[in-house]
Amino acid sequence: MTVDPRALADIHARSISPAWSATALAELLAQDGVWAETAPDGFVLMRQAGDEAEVLTLAVLPPARRQGRGRALMQTALDSCRTRGVSQVFLEVAADNPGAEALYRSLGMTEAGRRRAYYARPDGPAVDALILTLDLAQVLP
Repeated sequence: MTVDPRALADIHARSISPAWSATALAELLAQDGVWAETAPDGFVLMRQAGDEAEVLTLAVLPPARRQGRGRALMQTALDSCRTRGVSQVFLEVAADNPGAEALYRSLGMTEAGRRRAYYARPDGPAVDALILTLDLAQVLP
């Protein structure tokens, strides 16, 4: 399936700040091991290296939030990871994003570390990034 980076960039721009450009998304999608799971109102971008995968970004349009779309996208991505032979999934999430953190933890992800002052904020101090991981071998499909 071909993914339109312009459509992803539009969703990203309406969901996340700072947003990634269509060019940046196209360059990522052109890399080996990178794929997107998409829906009309969101997407998750993944990168696999060996038996590990990273969630690069998850974007859901604001009107579609809190309706299970992020969870559905993540479940699809985790299913794809299993099919691709991934055993470990990780991501970084801003410590000031409790909704996203709650979603990831509800999927079984646990904190493996923290990057201090990782995310710059234009209206205040930089925010820590939580490094969350999931061992797919310990999670039922």
